[in-house]
Amino acid sequence: MDKREAIGSWLSGPRAAAEEAGVDFGYRGQQLGLPEEGPGSIARPGRRLGALVVDWGMSMLIASQLITHGYDQATGNWALLVFFVMSVLTVGTLGFSPGKRLFRLRVVDLDTGQVKPLRALLRTLLLCLAVPALIWDRDGRGLHDRLTRTVEVRI
Repeated sequence: MDKREAIGSWLSGPRAAAEEAGVDFGYRGQQLGLPEEGPGSIARPGRRLGALVVDWGMSMLIASQLITHGYDQATGNWALLVFFVMSVLTVGTLGFSPGKRLFRLRVVDLDTGQVKPLRALLRTLLLCLAVPALIWDRDGRGLHDRLTRTVEVRI
């Protein structure tokens, strides 16, 4: 390996370097027994982010129009509370929030297939802290999903 290849592998990251060396990581969700594509496969980050933006937008709209009657400093705090309650209630009962439904996503429990309300509460609490959602594993699951043994899949 010459110096250019070594520098190139550093720039592209350890996964790309390992794949070039012949390591097979498989597809996202393979370790969980999920299909590679289609319904039941792990949701891609773009869809998940889109669903989060829709849910947050709804929360901001509800907070600004029904609670604070306009946009001020308290609106963001109220929106976080609305987001928390909405997510716990909808994910804990239906398995998806309005944004997730719009983007054809569903949260499932790895053991039973349906998220229990207590797990939805813990998952949403960790999601609202933001940091656990930014730490991903090789399957693309956030730390909040790993800790609650859930996964977001496509419908």
